Amino acid sequence: MDKISMAAATPALSSSHLGEGEEHAPAPVFVIGQETAADIPARDALLDRAMGPRWRKKSSEKLRKGRIPAEGLALVARDEFGTVVGTVRLWDVAAGIDGAHALLLGPLAVEPTLKSAGIGSALMREAIAEATRLGHAAIILVGDAPYYGRFGFSARKTGHLAMPGPYERHRLLALELVPRALDGARGVIRPAGRKAKPARIAEAV
Repeated sequence: MDKISMAAATPALSSSHLGEGEEHAPAPVFVIGQETAADIPARDALLDRAMGPRWRKKSSEKLRKGRIPAEGLALVARDEFGTVVGTVRLWDVAAGIDGAHALLLGPLAVEPTLKSAGIGSALMREAIAEATRLGHAAIILVGDAPYYGRFGFSARKTGHLAMPGPYERHRLLALELVPRALDGARGVIRPAGRKAKPARIAEAV
């Protein structure tokens, strides 16, 4: 996937909202591209800053442990200096008893000082577009419905699915990239992705 240059949109301000001598702050510029091995330490440090150590203990980690992300679906946002300022990964999973293939999205995180810069939304849009291009049928995640609903996620198809650990049921959301892909899906979501080689496990968590 080619890197995509993006400038985060900022709300337009009329002159009446600016004090004397104030100027419009420039919108941060960032680039979305494939994650590389060199990005992993910076990505993990970013997750610690954005989410705290608890991100390593979430139920979703049970589905990611010992696996590597779905091919072509580990993305990062870099600023103009090449610093990692955002991250999202998608993972192959089996959606319940019948094993319907889906992707698990997460974690999605943005540098805390840039949370209102549109980086998270840009990562989400690119992740969905790339998953669609690669022929995947559905994406599942655990997150806030008001935020992820803007990208088409809802709990309509997850009522009979469950995560393999503690989670809030109303936060289990899904987006079908192929109509009816999750019809009849029920049971505990299971890992289905490529297993990491021992030397790569630390890189993939």
